[in-house]
Amino acid sequence: MQNISITVLSLFDGMSCGQIALNKLGIKVKQYYASEIDKYAMQVTQHNFPDTIQLGDVRNVHGKDLPKIDLLIGGSPCQGFSFAGKGLNFNDPRSALFFEFVRLMKETQPTYFMLENVKMKKEHELVISQYMNVAPIEINSALLSAQNRVRLYWTNINQKPYGLFGDMISDIPQPKDKGILLKDILETEVADKFYLSSKMLKYVLDKNESNKEKNGFNYNFGNENSKTNTILSRYGKDGKQCLIVASRGRNPENPKSRQSGLETEQMLEPRFDGKTNCITSVQKDNLVMQLNHNQQKKFNPNINADKANTLTLAQGRAGSSEEYMDAVSKIAKLTSRIRRLTPTECERLQTVPDGYTSTVSDTQRYRMLGNGWTVDVIAYIFSFLKM
Repeated sequence: MQNISITVLSLFDGMSCGQIALNKLGIKVKQYYASEIDKYAMQVTQHNFPDTIQLGDVRNVHGKDLPKIDLLIGGSPCQGFSFAGKGLNFNDPRSALFFEFVRLMKETQPTYFMLENVKMKKEHELVISQYMNVAPIEINSALLSAQNRVRLYWTNINQKPYGLFGDMISDIPQPKDKGILLKDILETEVADKFYLSSKMLKYVLDKNESNKEKNGFNYNFGNENSKTNTILSRYGKDGKQCLIVASRGRNPENPKSRQSGLETEQMLEPRFDGKTNCITSVQKDNLVMQLNHNQQKKFNPNINADKANTLTLAQGRAGSSEEYMDAVSKIAKLTSRIRRLTPTECERLQTVPDGYTSTVSDTQRYRMLGNGWTVDVIAYIFSFLKM
């Protein structure tokens, strides 16, 4: 494979995560055609891969103008498919761009293809599978990074028939879990601009304390699928215990309700498995809560510190909800600071090289990283290419 150069067409290329993955594998690229309209993403791509051939709007790209394509890749905009979206699905103009991928797949007849999208309702997944003529494989980025990010991948790489009717599915197995946690990707020194102000921190913590009796936290209790009983991510590189919390608007009377139109207040929703939530352009979905180590030594409710300085529930997964809520409330009181993830940390969560996006503003870096791929997942899938 290393002696063969391939021609790639990447639709909705963004900051060219596919190109990073191919480069990481040492797969030589003869020509890399990219269809993208975001000028900042294109700027990052051209800075890192100056030989990229930019084609512009996918609707103006035609197979007859291109050479033989060995690999067609893309992740069409997902807003209409996402469970977090408005549920417009194929009627959403952004998700309708999926059909541009289908059109160019027919026009270019690539040797291999790969389409990425979010986890969605089964009926919409089946429609895409019918067009792609292959069922998707589901991979969570958490296996290869510190980020919980479940995505579907339709590809004919390593495909085989299954079932009674000759349906196709990719035979790519799940990647082995590398065990990467939040603590492994945190920066040692973080600028003050990433931290919440003292006033905002007090407001957030006071709100959570006042809402405690109303079930203000949205708890995720451990189950047989949990990685560990750990509720905190051991020590970060700055010497403090850290965990990820999301600040989300919830109805204080019924935090579990997702009914639109209800009055909401910002509440902290902690994550206890040492991973981050899926990164998006919404930075408050992933706030780093740091606990003061000196205060931790005084902290002994229903939580103990083990030899590895990991705080775990004394009663493991069997603790009552009341004890659990009380413990988390006390954790919040130990918080020394809360901050956003830095752009470099987001790069690490997407397994993108440090500084890859540094030629644009932080705002644009967050945006394109949230929209991008987890590179090591893509590289894993491409490792099964046989040219």
